[in-house]
Order: sequence, then structure tokens, then C-alpha cells
Amino acid sequence: MLFTVITCIGTLKKSTADEDGVSCLVIGTESCDVFVLDPEAFIILSTMSLPAPPTMMDVTGQFDVEFRITVACRNGNIYILRRESEKPKYCIELSSHPVGLVRVGKNVVVGCADESLQGFTQKGKKLWTVLLPAPITTMASMELPARGLQAVLVGLANCEVQLYRDKSLLSSIKTPEVVSSICFGRYGREDGTLIMTTKDGGLIVNILKRTASFEDRAAAAGPPLAQSVRLNVPKKTKLYVDQTLRERESGAAMHRAFQMDLSRLRLAAAGAYVKALESSLTPMSCRLSEPLKMNAVVQGLGPAFKLTLNVQNTAACRPVANLAVSFLYDESLYRMRTPYMRIPLLVPGVVYPVETFVECSSDKGISDIIKVFVLQEGSSAPLLSAHINMPVSEGLTIN
Repeated sequence: MLFTVITCIGTLKKSTADEDGVSCLVIGTESCDVFVLDPEAFIILSTMSLPAPPTMMDVTGQFDVEFRITVACRNGNIYILRRESEKPKYCIELSSHPVGLVRVGKNVVVGCADESLQGFTQKGKKLWTVLLPAPITTMASMELPARGLQAVLVGLANCEVQLYRDKSLLSSIKTPEVVSSICFGRYGREDGTLIMTTKDGGLIVNILKRTASFEDRAAAAGPPLAQSVRLNVPKKTKLYVDQTLRERESGAAMHRAFQMDLSRLRLAAAGAYVKALESSLTPMSCRLSEPLKMNAVVQGLGPAFKLTLNVQNTAACRPVANLAVSFLYDESLYRMRTPYMRIPLLVPGVVYPVETFVECSSDKGISDIIKVFVLQEGSSAPLLSAHINMPVSEGLTIN
């Protein structure tokens, strides 16, 4: 005789999983115990203890073979009991209290008070989470073995019943009132019947159509469907096999050769960079000691060219003043209107264009280099220099 209060009840098959097989009564009590009762003599066959009083349970398996009892307790955790174990084997800690518990195959689906639906393995590993539009009022499993469907029915407080397969929403049903309990199974001659009771005492019976299809409303985030299509990979040729064997046998030598070629490439690039810096053949120059940067742009087809120097102060907050630009060129080839110009105060971060015009005075069809120097007024040492490769004049020579 049990001197305690029963909090939840379930059934467990005794020895066979047949529908008409004998079942044992599984009782959860306020004393934090779970009892399995014999169906004939009503004696206690097994006793298991929990850390907190159970509120709901889901039972699967057979008592004489192997069974699992998934129990949601008042402390907000879910415990999994197994055969020949007096204490829980696994524990699932939730972010909020459970309001629904359904086992789907080998996974456990839990509805929480924070309007979320969460999936776990039978060992307690979290698989997925779905946020719901309203609080959960009731939950039930939906199984159609003929179609291979295992899903979860979730009743919501916004007068809606949603059907989920894992985290994918398959269907949604609008109800005239808030559903308080729900059950899916065989009713009369119909295998797929959904029976719902409402908060105000109403009864709703829906029969599943034989032509109903269950497809995901919104595809879950993941790889595209084309990724699962098998590629027509050609057969391995003898050349491929020989190359594979060669790579296996001489992999270390191939790696050393690759590293050697890479080092030579880096050395050649560094040498070219040093040569360009020493000869100043690029139209862009910068000074490490002074926060100055300059690049040159030549416009025109000739014989007249427009030369634009873009000077920039790269300092953080210090302006630069008293600068001038001087040009050095072959006077037999070019004429320049202003070979010496002053640069205004350079504010940090602002690009200042300095423009001048160059005229080609030679009819030999050759070009030369114009050297540009940025000087401090009163000093002959250049702060910045650059060499500009002038293009060949394509127009008439100006005399």
C-alpha cells in the first residue's frame, strides 16, 4: 500500500510489444519514487528513486527485456531511468521548466515554458531548438508507420496546433478555442484520427486525409539538395594510379622542391623590389623618416602632357609646411611651364594635387624620365623623390 500522492501515470509493456500485450502500470509519486506494478497481482515489481517529484513521464520498451522511463521533474530537469537501475542514468538540464514531454524514436522532444521546443538524444545531448509563437498548452506524438512518419503535435495558446518533424514545421491547424489536451491514433476504422479537447470543454475530432502529404514548410538551414546528388566520377586511370603511387613514395622530395622554388620566387620578388627602390622607377614614392606620400599621374597623348602630383601627409596629427617641388628633366626633349612650385600647408590625411604642364620639343619620337623632388625650403636635400616614365608623344612636335 502506497502512503503517498500519485503525480503521473504511464504504462509499460510486460514482455511483448504487441498492441494487445499485457502492460504494467508505472506510477510517479510525490515521494520522488517511480513504481512499476504487476498487472495481475498489483505488487511492486521495481522501485526507482528521483532527486525531485516527477510531473510527467514517457515510457518505452518492455519490462522483461529493456525499458527507458523519461521523467520530467519539478526541479526543471529531465531524468532517464533504465532497467536494473534504481537511480537515473542520464540527466538533462533545461533553461526553463518543461511543460511537455514526448519521445520520438530514440530522441526526446521537450516543450519548455520559455516558448521553445527542444530536441535531445536519449543520453541528454542537445540536438536542436525551435522558438514558438506562443506558450505551449499540450503535446502529443504522431506516428504513421505506413508512411514512416514520426512527428510531434504541439498545442499553443494562440488557438493553433503545429506539427513538427524534428525542427521542421510540417503543418498547422487553427482551432476555435485554446486546446488543453490532444491525442492522435486509431479511432473506429480510421488509423489517423486527431482528437482535441479545449479549455472551455469542447471536443474536436479531425480525420487525416489519405492523400495528405507531409513536406517541410521552410527548409532548414544547411547544405543544398543538389549536394546529395551523386556525382558521375570517372574511373581511376592507370596514369592517375601511377601519379598517386609516385606522390606517396617521393612526397618528401616533392615538398622540398616546392619549398625551394617558393624561396627562389620570394628572393626574386625581394630583389626586384629593392632594385625598384634604388632606381626609383615607380611613379609612387614615400619617405619613412617624414610622413609624406606622393604619386604622379601623366595625362595626354602628346606633344602636351598634364602632370599631376598627389601629395599626402600621412602623419596622425602633425601638419607639414614650407615644402616645394622641383623637376629635373632633359631640356632638349621637354619644356615645362613651372619647373619649381611651392606646396601649401599639408594637413594630415588630405591629398593635395599639384598640377603642371609638360611639352615635348623633340621630333625624334623618343621619351625620357622626369625626376621629381620634394624639398624643404632653404634646403637642397630632397625629402621625397620619384622618377616618372614619360610616354612617347603621338602628336605633332611643338617648336
